Amino acid sequence: MNHKELIDLVHSTKDIIMDKDMAHTVTVKGAADYVTKVDFAVQEYLRGELARISPEVRLLSEEQENRDLTPDGSYWILDPIDGTTNLIHDYQMSAVSLGLYENRHMVQAVVYNPFTEETFHAVRGQGAWLDGTSIKVSHRDAFDTCIISFGSSPYEKDKADMLFPIFHDIFIHTADFRRSASAALDLCYVAAGRLDGFLEYNLKAWDYAAASLIIEEAGGRITDWNARPVSCLANSCILAATPEIYEELRSFLPR
Repeated sequence: MNHKELIDLVHSTKDIIMDKDMAHTVTVKGAADYVTKVDFAVQEYLRGELARISPEVRLLSEEQENRDLTPDGSYWILDPIDGTTNLIHDYQMSAVSLGLYENRHMVQAVVYNPFTEETFHAVRGQGAWLDGTSIKVSHRDAFDTCIISFGSSPYEKDKADMLFPIFHDIFIHTADFRRSASAALDLCYVAAGRLDGFLEYNLKAWDYAAASLIIEEAGGRITDWNARPVSCLANSCILAATPEIYEELRSFLPR
């Protein structure tokens, strides 16, 4: 599938996402962890379309079991709605996140917010774009002028006593914090230079996989909290930033 076709396919989910009846039909999966009919409908729609176009590529997605994954496999990695709680509350910061993983790397990526009509996308080795305009990270290098975004790990509130002192220390040394509750969008905002860094504890692969390529192609760094490359097939504590502040931001994290 060429890149424009991939973007068009993701855009075609908009009518499903805008169905308020489905958005307000909610199932509780766990503590602060929800799924709506929209999540399932987007997933099943894209499953069918991707299977038709590229039947040889498996789908790795949030609302299903994902077993027997291998680093040498080929996968579509999908979060049908990143920011489900936002969708339920009509907060309008939710996105479809879809990327293609091949040869141990993400090779194509699309993150689409239908509420703002913004599409962040990338192709390995060719660059990253916002609605067709090339994007780059901010390259801001004075840490006290930077805006950092964080995920609060709402599904693991038992980690709050460990995480919030970290967030406090970073906040004191930067210009300010932001939190959208969509990791995919926060990462894309770093890629577009709107934010200078992002961190979250224990993200699922579908939360960050597509956006990781967009960050890299925009000139940013994305690793786990121990500075190791992300696999995109497993949970990871994610750190993303401009090259200029990456090490300073990582210095606040446990080693």
